[in-house]
Amino acid sequence: MHKAADRIRNVALVGHRGSGKTSLHEALLFQAGVVNRLGSVADGTTMSDSDPDEKARQMSISLALSSFQWQDRKVNLLDTPGDSSFVADALGALRVCESAVFVVNAVMGLEVHASRLWARAAELDLARLLFVNMLDRERADFFRTLDSLKSAFGAHVVATEIPIGSEHEVSGLIDLVDMKAYEYGDPTPPSPENCREIPIPASEQERAQEYREKLMDEVSETSDALMERYLEGEEISHDEIVTALKEGTNHGQLFPVTCGVATRNLGTNRLLDAIVEDLPSPVKHGGLEVGEVTLEPTEDKELFAYVFKTRADAFAGRINLFRVYQGVMSHDSQVLNTRTHGKERIGQLVTFEGPQTGHADEFGPGDIGAVAKLKETRAGDWLAARDEPISMPSIKLPAPVMAFAIEPQTKGDEDKVFTALRRLQEEDATIDLHRDAQTGEQIVAGLSQVHVEVIVERLRSRFSAEVTLRPPRVPYQETIRGSSKAHGRHKKQSGGRGQFGDCHLAIEPLAAGGGFEFVNEIKGGVIPTAFIPAVEKGVVEAMEEGVVAGYPVKDVRVRVYDGSYHSVDSSEMAFKVAGSLAMRQALADAAPVLLEPIMVVTINAPEDTVGDVIGDLNSRRGRPLGMEPVGAGMTEIKAEVPMAEMLSYAPDLRSITGGQGEFTMVFERYEEMPGHLAGKVVDEARAQREEVKA
Repeated sequence: MHKAADRIRNVALVGHRGSGKTSLHEALLFQAGVVNRLGSVADGTTMSDSDPDEKARQMSISLALSSFQWQDRKVNLLDTPGDSSFVADALGALRVCESAVFVVNAVMGLEVHASRLWARAAELDLARLLFVNMLDRERADFFRTLDSLKSAFGAHVVATEIPIGSEHEVSGLIDLVDMKAYEYGDPTPPSPENCREIPIPASEQERAQEYREKLMDEVSETSDALMERYLEGEEISHDEIVTALKEGTNHGQLFPVTCGVATRNLGTNRLLDAIVEDLPSPVKHGGLEVGEVTLEPTEDKELFAYVFKTRADAFAGRINLFRVYQGVMSHDSQVLNTRTHGKERIGQLVTFEGPQTGHADEFGPGDIGAVAKLKETRAGDWLAARDEPISMPSIKLPAPVMAFAIEPQTKGDEDKVFTALRRLQEEDATIDLHRDAQTGEQIVAGLSQVHVEVIVERLRSRFSAEVTLRPPRVPYQETIRGSSKAHGRHKKQSGGRGQFGDCHLAIEPLAAGGGFEFVNEIKGGVIPTAFIPAVEKGVVEAMEEGVVAGYPVKDVRVRVYDGSYHSVDSSEMAFKVAGSLAMRQALADAAPVLLEPIMVVTINAPEDTVGDVIGDLNSRRGRPLGMEPVGAGMTEIKAEVPMAEMLSYAPDLRSITGGQGEFTMVFERYEEMPGHLAGKVVDEARAQREEVKA
């Protein structure tokens, strides 16, 4: 039987890389009795970082789901990656949960990735609770961190707990709702029974009272009636506080702050209590409006389930994680994919309980589960009882900016590599995969160097596909600045029928973006009309490899105005060759130049690094277009920069901005390349051609 929707809590664990989300996830599973020992990220023994590349890098790369029971509620916990390269999974998790626990490092305070995710959680109207972790570290400071959270997210961020002691002497915490203190022993190995209630220490009485009042000020603001009684000094009962806290948290009027040390299992039991008591169920949070349809978490209505994560595995095939918004998903049933309009048979339904995968007969409304081996379904699809054309409002994903040309190490592996990359792209929508029409290279792009390295590692470990990465070639072009005329003649006599074609061409530049124009000005049939298309073909062929460095030629008008033919020896082939010869000569005489692609780059960087960022852009031949503040101490800078200067920009921006800068770029136009730089490109192109000949 499935759990009733009002007994379910769907919670995403989010935060900046290194805030201890995976350790907290592990401690919550340990406290709930799902695992019997506390794994560690450093030892590679945690449940959610199970992939070899996650263990090697000591960081989460993919979202991990764990479901467990606490106080007769079912908690679906989604541990998300904190590195911004893998933000797609964090955003996917926020999309299907009612609430998020933001994990904050008590040493570092609020970091950039967490504030970006906070803005997304606000857009999605999620209940948010904060957990200040790592209180036992040197320079950890709960109260300094609380102030930084308040200044970033507003006054409604309010502590419901404060720690007893600080840094390595932290020993417990005070619950400001119940005004009770709890001490956590430090047994080795840690135990779920390490917590006992104690009187509030005398040294903490005053501070506890001060923060209790701050909490009451915020809680009473959630309702006018409560506010009135509170201001008149009336006693507000414990149950009223709990109810007001729950109501205020549901739609973002209050953001409770809890605290602890995940690696010592300190405060974990209190956080589990807060998850089930303060965070909303799917019923309390309300239905989901998708276009014209409102999906209600009731089981007597028809099924609608949203697939938010696809995991590709060479052996198990595809596993799809889904959230049921309405109705019941049962095994051995048929559902409809509203994107493909095709039926899918639901075979085995899968549950994730820590290290164990189990099987379920059904998942009810509001629940999160998984299903294996669906034919066509992937992340972003709806599985439904009928073909209702609904789509989830899309989440704006960052654009991939770190591009590489990719080629298989083994000849003939192209299909295998491309199929494997497509499978990985199903898992992660921020991977871009395309063939560059001009350079012919297969391009794979990700959000950072790390992102692309992980893609390559997964190709090898999951699909046994070995690949080599190179920076992509810049798609230069050529054009002309002057006009010229040329004569092309192709004559070949060799026993029997000969070859004869003869034409005169005039060429001139067109305005940028003009493309290619071919004008037939032949009078009196000196070249028969039937051969004119052959001349054009020869011209186009000559333009595919320009005379400067062998790049395609653009923005030229070509006029064929004279020529001659032979009634027996002339042929289409001969005129094509003649056209090509004339065009090559004409291009060489018309002041040919090299063009380079110019990109518009949009950079988000902390205010105090703007000067360095602009200085760096200037050194890349960049032209700043303007800048404006975009909140939270960040500035957006726009600039035009040649693509050739941006191929290795991502790691440089990261080091200038201490990892906080981000950028996107889009193609703007082609522009003539300065002569001294064009010379280098020409030399490289010549060297490449000679290498190919050798």
